[in-house]
Amino acid sequence: MKPIKTISSREVYRNPWTWVREDIIERENGERGVYGVIEKDPACIVIPLEKTADGDFLYLVEQYRYTVQERFKEFPQGGWEMADVVPEDLARGELKEETGLTAARMTMLGEMWIAYGVMHQKHYCYLAEGLSPGETKPDPEETDLKLYRVSVAEFEAMLLSGVIMDNCTMAAWGLYKVWREKNT
Repeated sequence: MKPIKTISSREVYRNPWTWVREDIIERENGERGVYGVIEKDPACIVIPLEKTADGDFLYLVEQYRYTVQERFKEFPQGGWEMADVVPEDLARGELKEETGLTAARMTMLGEMWIAYGVMHQKHYCYLAEGLSPGETKPDPEETDLKLYRVSVAEFEAMLLSGVIMDNCTMAAWGLYKVWREKNT
């Protein structure tokens, strides 16, 4: 049995990327309340990993994040504003759009929920290897993207210093490290 029962639900806002609903709920103890939920179509995050004789390198994108009014570095990620997507196609598409890279191998590391305390959005996490450069195809709202190639040591230092603050990038890296430990 679910500890919270939905009494009613209504959509309060919608645009092409997001919609918001407000639910009247009843908790196990009988108390009623309101729950706001942000709905978004599935998305992906991609860890572009390049292994060379000089070490392992990652590709990051930097972009302006309007909600927090700052630029941040993060793994390529995003969605296509459609509910039914083939996760690997989405991951390959986002990688190409944002970085210009294509991958010979894509490995799904897992699925995550993004900020599930307020949002209903699945995030597919992929490892991209065997990378080849090419042209980027950014969406209109991504014209400010900058691409960075950093060593794994540099990347991890960015995580600890606060240069990278994106929780999805941090979670993806943690998932990758656990996956790598189990598969090597």
